[in-house]
Amino acid sequence: MNKQGDIPEHLFTDFEGTFDGVLARVIPVAANYTSEWAGSAARYDCRIKIRYHKELMAQLEEGMMLAVKNFRGQSKRSQKQQIDRYTVMVISKVWPLHYGLGGVSDSHYFPLQMEIIEQAVPDWGTDDQSTMMVHMTAIPINYDLVIGSDGEVEFRKGFSYPLIGSKVHVINMETVDEIYNSKVKQAMGFKRKTTTADPKKDPRIGILRMFMESDAKVPIYVDLHKLIRYHFGVFSFTGGGKSNLLSNLFRRILYHTDDTKLVLFDISCEYPFLLADVLADDSIKSTIILEEEAKTAEHFSRAIVKPRDFEEDKRANNALEKLYDKGIVTFFNRPQTQIPSYASILHEISTLRSDSTGRPNYVQALDEIADFVVGWMEMADKSQNEVIDKAFVDDFAVGAQQAVEKFKVSDRSTVYAWATTRDSLKATIARGQRARSSGTTVKDILRMFSGPERVICISIADPDILRELVVNLTGAALRYRKRSFEIKPQILFVFDEAQEFIPSKASGLLDQCSSAVERLLRQGRKYGLGGAIATQRIAYLNTNIMQQLHTFFVGTLPRPYDRTVVSSSFQIDLSILDKTLEFPPGSWLLSSYIATGLDNVPVFVRADNSEDRIQEHLEAL
Repeated sequence: MNKQGDIPEHLFTDFEGTFDGVLARVIPVAANYTSEWAGSAARYDCRIKIRYHKELMAQLEEGMMLAVKNFRGQSKRSQKQQIDRYTVMVISKVWPLHYGLGGVSDSHYFPLQMEIIEQAVPDWGTDDQSTMMVHMTAIPINYDLVIGSDGEVEFRKGFSYPLIGSKVHVINMETVDEIYNSKVKQAMGFKRKTTTADPKKDPRIGILRMFMESDAKVPIYVDLHKLIRYHFGVFSFTGGGKSNLLSNLFRRILYHTDDTKLVLFDISCEYPFLLADVLADDSIKSTIILEEEAKTAEHFSRAIVKPRDFEEDKRANNALEKLYDKGIVTFFNRPQTQIPSYASILHEISTLRSDSTGRPNYVQALDEIADFVVGWMEMADKSQNEVIDKAFVDDFAVGAQQAVEKFKVSDRSTVYAWATTRDSLKATIARGQRARSSGTTVKDILRMFSGPERVICISIADPDILRELVVNLTGAALRYRKRSFEIKPQILFVFDEAQEFIPSKASGLLDQCSSAVERLLRQGRKYGLGGAIATQRIAYLNTNIMQQLHTFFVGTLPRPYDRTVVSSSFQIDLSILDKTLEFPPGSWLLSSYIATGLDNVPVFVRADNSEDRIQEHLEAL
């Protein structure tokens, strides 16, 4: 191992001799359990003092990784095995201090204050370490950097208390690349050493927001199979680049996994354009499903939302018209009448029961009917979100009739009229199954799940239609996978504008939709079914669904409550999350329990720009 003193030179950088810092303090931080959404905090806050150098302030950035020797490296066992152990930290804040400015008080004579402050300006351009210093705070990430006697490097999970007064080292670019990417690239079978933003050539999602002053850049990779299977979320305010990031992730998934399918519930009707280059690729079979039939290519291009920079670009309309001419655009053939589900039947029974509390015999009759429905569902292996069929109606009509007669319900009551007319549901089923001669039905979409289609983009602006499709499609996919014991191909269900599908408090169809998504995320990973959630107001979401996400991308969230929800849900320190307030669109905090090189370690990334790919596609046309 090449060492300079006790420092493994090949792992660390001192920015050409400008970084010289020590760990000054380690402050225990008490956890806050006063509120469910109080946010989680790191157990320790580390304070570091660094000798001032004018070039250093341009090099240091929040998010860089540090290493400090710890007490475990002092143990007899470590010394016997000649092992060095370092506690790994992430920089959370950096600021310079001037000794003269520290003595200025608001009570001092005003001209004196101004004179001292103005005289500090030329000092910053020197390397005078007697009057200036750099302060830094860092948060341990619960990993140790372990260096064996043979120079082998290993990252071991767990916190070790660092040695106060020890030198602090900045982990260099090559080591950071190795930490985050080597294991992931090996899992994906990606061996190329050079990196590019071209999604066909490189599965990277972007570059790390570290060493930004350097000409070389560190790419960042995620295990795409684990990203899909264990679900992920994208959270940022409007205009933060959620759709841009998602469309880039979709390109990597489609080009660098063998047969993964995407089902996009596109309530904003924007993905046909954002993925225009992918949809135009003949090697990726795709279908775009609209709410109404687009009779002409021009009609289709007007129905799709385009980013602001492309609204006046005639080439954008040309690209969409070519997709239409390709024959991949269809429309949703919605039944004229909605067939009731078992949940709606039970809801009707519950409503009648509430209205009949003063008549015990009516209540008993309705309870027996409800027991019949539940028993029939268990026997037929049906879920509440499934629609009823004629076989159920035949038995249900008989069971309801017998119940009202058994408990002598008055033949002039509402309960009796309802129970004795259940056979009429057959006509409702017949009307619901009557479809128009063209378009795409729910059964057609379900067949695509087993067909060659890899992208199924459902661009429908009506939220109720989309919610019905979410309930029907996710439920059917989950049931099929359970019965067939299949886990391939992987299917990723994407819920953009997730607040329209999984709000925290809901009733009726919204509640059914939220429950369907929750069921998908709870059970889907066992059957190769994944979910992607994207929204600008995370606080409005069903928290049970939030807990199922194993990977998350966080952009700027201006509301403190949203950041505390992220902090509590994903165990990330609030001081790290606050850094996202400075992010421009396209920059993200990425952390994952399973899909990155270091589990649950936050890292700042700058995603590749999806609009660059669109520009290239339009130019190629």
